[in-house]
Amino acid sequence: MAVRETDLRCHELLLRLAGRLPDRHLWRFRDWLAGDAADVVAKMLPGTLVRERIALDDAEHQLLADALAPLGADPAMVNAVLPVEPDAVPEHAFRPEPPASTSSAVLVLGATLRSRPGVREVRSSWRRDEGGATKLVVLVTASAAVVGLTGEIQRILRALGEPAPCVEVLPPELEPSAYHHAALAESVLVCVGAEELVGRRG
Repeated sequence: MAVRETDLRCHELLLRLAGRLPDRHLWRFRDWLAGDAADVVAKMLPGTLVRERIALDDAEHQLLADALAPLGADPAMVNAVLPVEPDAVPEHAFRPEPPASTSSAVLVLGATLRSRPGVREVRSSWRRDEGGATKLVVLVTASAAVVGLTGEIQRILRALGEPAPCVEVLPPELEPSAYHHAALAESVLVCVGAEELVGRRG
């Protein structure tokens, strides 16, 4: 139970870093976590945050320490992570409609996750980067196996040609971050899982 609780803390921490830690790093940390390599996350993540100059607020820094210290994170590197500045909140532009050339990924996810036990809802949004490029963001509300489900969806998207997939699996009890709120507000429904279907029948 202690190991599982640590993994969930790591998962929450990585959710909080979405939209701030570059996708090329974030997907890899999630892949390690899903592959039972949380100790690798603990050793690598603090240094990556320092190098990329990713700042954390007090609550996030406490979560970083609570999640990674039991797994062997270097305390000095954890303490070296920058404190966030109040006005330095990154903003992201999202849109609900996908480019036609990449919508096949959404179709595959719908077929894979429809009526899945433990899954409530799967949505998709498209993040517009500063250069004008768009990136698929998959948003899943799930009550079970959130770490493993993240890894599974990432593997599907990578098999479909996305080298750094953006997969946000949100436990229902976790308050979404500003990044997730913005993405959800400009998203479309892909499918519902078995948990949502049961709720509707009730």
